[in-house]
Amino acid sequence: MPSEISWYAFAVEYAQARWIGRSAHTRRETSEALAAITRAMLYPVARRPNETLLHRSLQSWAFTERGPAAEEVPTTARQVLDWVARASRPLVDLHDPTVARAVMDALRRKRDGTAAAVETWRRKRKVLSSVLHYAIERGELTSHPLKQIRWSTPRQVKAVDPRVVINPLQARILLNAVSYVGNYHRAKGRRLVGFFAGMYYAGLRPEEAVAVAVTDCTLPATGWGRMVVNRALPQVGKKWTDSGRRHDDRGLKNRPPGDTRVVPLPPHLVAIWRESIAAFGIAEDGRLFFNERGGIVGSTTYYRVWEEARTLALPPQWIPTPLAARPYDLRHSALSTWLCSGADPAEVAQGAGNSVEVLLTRYAKCLYDRQSIANNRIEHLLTAYDSPVQDEG
Repeated sequence: MPSEISWYAFAVEYAQARWIGRSAHTRRETSEALAAITRAMLYPVARRPNETLLHRSLQSWAFTERGPAAEEVPTTARQVLDWVARASRPLVDLHDPTVARAVMDALRRKRDGTAAAVETWRRKRKVLSSVLHYAIERGELTSHPLKQIRWSTPRQVKAVDPRVVINPLQARILLNAVSYVGNYHRAKGRRLVGFFAGMYYAGLRPEEAVAVAVTDCTLPATGWGRMVVNRALPQVGKKWTDSGRRHDDRGLKNRPPGDTRVVPLPPHLVAIWRESIAAFGIAEDGRLFFNERGGIVGSTTYYRVWEEARTLALPPQWIPTPLAARPYDLRHSALSTWLCSGADPAEVAQGAGNSVEVLLTRYAKCLYDRQSIANNRIEHLLTAYDSPVQDEG
C-alpha cells in the first residue's frame, strides 16, 4: 500500500535521524533546505502564515534535534507548525511530476520570488535528493521521484572575480585603517588588525583566523615564522552546535578529523602578531584574537570593522566596487599573490588547504603578472616578423 505519511512528518524524522555526527553548519543548511521544500509541499489552504514567519518557524523549531514537540517552542511558532502539519501534502505526492517540478522550481527562488544563487539551489536540491533516498531506504517510497522529470542544471561560476583582489600596498593601507576603527581605548579595530593580517599574509579562512592559538605558532623576533593550522571556529548559532555555543569547534574544512596543515608566516605577519600579543595578551584558552570580554570574535563584529576600514582607506569612487568588499577577499588576495609571485602551486595549495586543481581553477583569472609575461613573449614573437622598413635611398 502507498505510504500515508506526510512530507512534513517525514522531513522532521529525517532531520532528527541525520542530526548526530553532522557539523553544525551542515545541520543549519539541511534545516534551511527542508524548510524551503516544506513550504512548496503545502496545500493551498486558507490562513497560510506569512512566508517569513513560516520559514523561521520551520527552520528554527521543526527541523532540529528535538523537533516541533519540544516544550520550549514559542506559542506563535507552535501554531504555525500545527497549521503546517494539517496542510502538508503526502510524501508520495512527489511521484506526481507536476508536484515534483513545482518543488524543484521553488528551490530556484528566494522567498521574495527572485532567483536564488546557483550554489544555494544546488545545495537544497542535494538535500531533497538525500531525503528521497532515505524514504526509499525506509520503504516509504518505491522509487526516486526526481528521476521521472528533467531539469537543466545552471552553470556555476567557480573562479574568483579578479576585481576583489588587492595588492600588497592596498593591503597595508587597509590593515592600517583597521587600527583606526572605534575608540582607541576599547581597541575595537586594533584588536582585529592581526586577525585580518592572518587572512591576507597566511591565507587563513575567517573561522581559522579566530581560532589561532599561540601554542600553534612559531613567532621569531626576525624572519619567517610558521603555524600549524588544526582548528576552526565557524559561527553557526547555538541551536546547531552540540555545545550550545554560537561557534562550532571543528577540524579543518574538507579534511578528516585531526588533520593539520603547516602554513609559513611572512615576517610582516610575525611582527603584527607579536605586537598584538604585546598589546592585548592572549585569551584564557591561548587564542590570539578575542573581544573585550575574552570571547570569540563574532562575524558581525569583524564584518562591521572591515566595512568601516574600507570607508577610511579607499577613495570614495572605489568603495562601491568589489575591491576587498568582504573579509574573505583577503584570503583570495593572499592566494593570488602567492601564485603571481611564482610560488609552486603545490606548495600554495598545501598552505591554503586546497587541491592544486581547485586552486588553479579558482584563481586562474587573478594571475595578472603571468598574463603580462605571456603577452610580452607573444608581442616579441609577432614583432620579430614585422616587415623591415625599406631604405628609400
